[in-house]
Amino acid sequence: MFKRILIANRGEIALRIIRACREMGIESVAVYSTADRDSVHTRMADSAVCIGPPQPVKSYLEINNLITAALNTRCDAVHPGYGFLAENAGFVKKCEDNNLVFIGPPADAITLAGNKSKAVEVMKANKVPVIPGSNGNIRDLRSALRVSRRLGYPVMLKASFGGGGRGIRICQDKNDLANFYPMAKAESEKSFGTGELYVEKYIQKPRHIEFQIIADNRARIICAGERECSIQRRHQKLIEEAPAVNLPPRLSRLMREYAVRAARAINYKNLGTIEFLMDENEHFYFIEINTRIQVEHPVTEMVTGLDLVKEQIRIASGEGISNLKEYYEPRGHCIEFRINAEDPDNDFAPSPGTITDIFIPGGPGIRIDTSIGSNHKVSPFYDSMLAKLIVWDNERSGAICRAIRALDEFMIEGIKTTIPFHKKILANEKFRKGQIHTHFIDEEINQEP
Repeated sequence: MFKRILIANRGEIALRIIRACREMGIESVAVYSTADRDSVHTRMADSAVCIGPPQPVKSYLEINNLITAALNTRCDAVHPGYGFLAENAGFVKKCEDNNLVFIGPPADAITLAGNKSKAVEVMKANKVPVIPGSNGNIRDLRSALRVSRRLGYPVMLKASFGGGGRGIRICQDKNDLANFYPMAKAESEKSFGTGELYVEKYIQKPRHIEFQIIADNRARIICAGERECSIQRRHQKLIEEAPAVNLPPRLSRLMREYAVRAARAINYKNLGTIEFLMDENEHFYFIEINTRIQVEHPVTEMVTGLDLVKEQIRIASGEGISNLKEYYEPRGHCIEFRINAEDPDNDFAPSPGTITDIFIPGGPGIRIDTSIGSNHKVSPFYDSMLAKLIVWDNERSGAICRAIRALDEFMIEGIKTTIPFHKKILANEKFRKGQIHTHFIDEEINQEP
């Protein structure tokens, strides 16, 4: 087992990893930008190293600074958390070159999964159902028009190396495609360093369901169940649940089998997530592999009893899967709410500033993952997520009631947050019945007076 781990991240996920390390008897080394000098994760870790100025490209994304910090503090391994360099194959290779274990999948798996069009080709070859689309990347607008005519509109233009909802455009007809193609290409180049795009048939009103994969170095792969991620805004998840809502057991079992097949197809190791879209006729299609711990991992932990961060660390150290089960029967129902520093009444504009007062909810079935407190400065340089409210109960209806109570208690003063917006969603009758899809926010919530 490792003696010391560098945590190449910040905020609540850094704190989450520090806690896992402490319980495992492993020393933790935090890193921070000058903007995060007084952050909670720097005080909770056994030691902390400044890696640069506030701009992520000069600190949390600066590979050489992170490697130097790990070597100078004599770390055995590096945990990337999520975001930043978590899915950067170059970072993995740099760790390996310096005899540091990267707590995550191999560089080859990250590279393949990161190329969405290539990953789709591999899934097709392994008979995993995929959304009809272009055979690989499209060369130009003319090719995109030809493919779209074959598929039939509407279609989606997607960045081949995309993520977080960026580089995606929905095209209802050929005029949309002609207008959006240069925009999607430019956004992809800016966000991911390449303008490569591919085309998919657009699935209207789908559900987004993902499966948690755990794979060790002994060729053993298990699926720890599914998560419902259909409540989204601009392709960004807002609410996640486990298990998926009203998903028939036979369908859950079949999708789990395909998720394991998908992971095996790319010789996957460590934790990962296989994501599917499911249409209104219960046909499901592979869309991507996320090669990291997910923001929404707590809902899986709450219904399975697993500690997924500890599982990552154990596997990276060479141990096998700690609790080898073919199927994890979910215990109860769990819902996670992302509490963001955004103004829902102003098109979710970021709301940086200083938190002047805060009250964190508690009680049975409540978990809060956060690193904020009173006088915490919400920086404009980083992601707007402040906290994750995770609520568990025996039944989904009970979890919803408990969530309403917890959101009523949750107070963050000094900035705008998404807490009122979550309350609005929970008051919606269709949400309560589980009649949800990825356009639910636009069609059901944003249309309300």
